[in-house]
Amino acid sequence: MFEFQQYLGFLVFLTVLTMGFWVMFFVVGFVTYWVGGASYELYKEKRAKKKLEQENQL
Repeated sequence: MFEFQQYLGFLVFLTVLTMGFWVMFFVVGFVTYWVGGASYELYKEKRAKKKLEQENQL
């Protein structure tokens, strides 16, 4: 019969692989949120600048 020690390397590999997957999942979500928020803030700044320029022309 097989012993637990024979599966230890495989279990460590699966653990590292699973941890890497969840870290990648978290990072992709965080980066998407970060880029989306930065884009929205840039859009708001440009819109405010354009509005201010239009008010100054009047």
